[in-house]
Amino acid sequence: MTRGNEKIYKYNEKEYKCPLEASMDLLAGKWRALIIWHLIKEDLRFSQIQKIVPGISKKVLSEHLRIMEQNELIERTVFPEVPPRVEYNITAKGKTLFEPLNYLENWARKNMKKK
Repeated sequence: MTRGNEKIYKYNEKEYKCPLEASMDLLAGKWRALIIWHLIKEDLRFSQIQKIVPGISKKVLSEHLRIMEQNELIERTVFPEVPPRVEYNITAKGKTLFEPLNYLENWARKNMKKK
């Protein structure tokens, strides 16, 4: 879509002037990229994600998971057991984030100092 000479990118009913802006909005927040990174490696339950992501509250984790599910980056599977078991897994669309997240991790390893 264009407006005058300006290209507009649309995703989930939101408009962006730049595709990088849309990407950053999708991964916004302190935790989303980290959650996706771990879900790329294995399916996880809510409590497992909470242990992997230090300092995240249940409320914030629930919000991030819901948003990532709406954006089709992850899927939520409820198993018909007592008590109910819920697992989160990465979607095909979410898997496409492996390469850029891997690049960022390698960049950090090369450029950040270890204590």
